[in-house]
Amino acid sequence: MTNDGTDPVTDPQPERQAQILYVAEAEDGIRLDRWFRRRWPHLSNIQVQKMARGGQIRVDGARIKPEGRLTAGAAVRVPPIPAPIVRAPGEHMPLTPADVAFAKSMVIYEDDLVIALNKPHGLAVQGGTKTTRHVDRLLSAWGEGMDRPRLVHRLDRDTSGVLLLGKGPEAAKRLAGAFARRQAKKTYWAIVMGLPKPNAGQIDMHLKKSGINDYEIMRPADPKENGAEPAETAFTLISHAGQRASWMALRPFTGRTHQLRAHMKAMGHPILGDPKYGDEKSAELSGPLKLQLHARRIELDHPARGILTVEAPIRAELRAGFEHFGFDEAEADPDPFAGVRRQR
Repeated sequence: MTNDGTDPVTDPQPERQAQILYVAEAEDGIRLDRWFRRRWPHLSNIQVQKMARGGQIRVDGARIKPEGRLTAGAAVRVPPIPAPIVRAPGEHMPLTPADVAFAKSMVIYEDDLVIALNKPHGLAVQGGTKTTRHVDRLLSAWGEGMDRPRLVHRLDRDTSGVLLLGKGPEAAKRLAGAFARRQAKKTYWAIVMGLPKPNAGQIDMHLKKSGINDYEIMRPADPKENGAEPAETAFTLISHAGQRASWMALRPFTGRTHQLRAHMKAMGHPILGDPKYGDEKSAELSGPLKLQLHARRIELDHPARGILTVEAPIRAELRAGFEHFGFDEAEADPDPFAGVRRQR
């Protein structure tokens, strides 16, 4: 027994430092990964495997594989155990049939390794202090454990469009790697104020996050400024409604927070319906329109075979903008950035 009255064999708590625990007689022959999961149920199999294969776990001073068997009395070196993830209020609640139906209704593509959703405006990708309904929670609609798909990238809450999920850790790792290496070709559609000139090109402007608490905004920054991050976006005009508004295709070569919204504002053509990066003129032009930004298309290597290309039909918010300004989806080239490369 420890001095606080707990038994480290049967009642361990997440630890902040390494410790030595001993295998009980009743546990003779148990697999190492199961031994860990009995004590720390919040640990995933992947976490245990990583600790074992990295040599953080030792048995009688020697390395051991996750599937290795333990003997009674063996001394197990247990590395610092991460604390359980604290879920947002309500996140632990099981999904209702309506939640499951809603999650499945977003699917626009699915195979054995990938799911693509058409995320609606207003739905957060991950939870927060005041957010209990979000994509990450809805992934339980496909099951838990290995059956639960994994997020591999993000979209702003108010941006609609393509959101990819990986089925299983390996598929998720490969998809996330493509985004991390900037190999994913992403095309966004946006309706902006005015008529940009030139109507095609690239903007290379560092951005820095500023603000406090729930209000954060990305602003242009000098490259030498502390915290400034490089951000590059290609843009091209698809159609325009005179001088009032333009339908643009945007391709981010980097993945900064609010990058497209901040870059269009910096160009003097804020995206309509944007309460954070708009101004009085854009707000007046926007009227009741919601954020006119939609992740239209993603093209990247499939985790197992060939090229994966997914297009998300526009949702109600952008459709309202199209109808208001008279834009027609048929005017758009499927890939308006074919052959375009980063300038640097």
